[in-house]
Amino acid sequence: MARTQGFCAGVARAIDIVERALVKYGTPLYVFHEIVHNTSVVEGFRARGVIFVDDLNAVPDRSRVIFSAHGIAPEVLTLAATKGLKWIDATCPLVTKVHKEAVRFSNEGIDVLLIGHKGHEEVVGTAGHVNPDLLHIVQTPMDIDRLTIPPHKKVAFITQTTLSVDDTRELIL
Repeated sequence: MARTQGFCAGVARAIDIVERALVKYGTPLYVFHEIVHNTSVVEGFRARGVIFVDDLNAVPDRSRVIFSAHGIAPEVLTLAATKGLKWIDATCPLVTKVHKEAVRFSNEGIDVLLIGHKGHEEVVGTAGHVNPDLLHIVQTPMDIDRLTIPPHKKVAFITQTTLSVDDTRELIL
């Protein structure tokens, strides 16, 4: 069996967006977070002049920035607008779908269990779309044991898209 797999469509799309931006705009070209979690891809882009940042304040005003495949919280877009940044969204379409569901559940007053790795860029971005009073980030069974949601409340769960069924099975079943 192969030790690695090919890129999913969202990752391939994000890489293509950076490739096209390099051709069209040249450098400096900033990317908010690593475009994808793949060291060779990121290092290859660094060697070509792409600058990866974890803080949008590190991007000079009015510069061009690409948002990674992992998606962003709405406040990141607000900051980008305040700084006059020209941005390109490379968010994976599946992540965007999760964001839309998070907004819908939040707007309906439904508690949201966000299953994923705390601190992961995708989880941080998705969490930003949910009313904090309705958000519960769940990474382990102990996190579920600590929940204090009244039994009559509606609850929805959404997951970090990069997690497999095996990764989430014990949390969902």
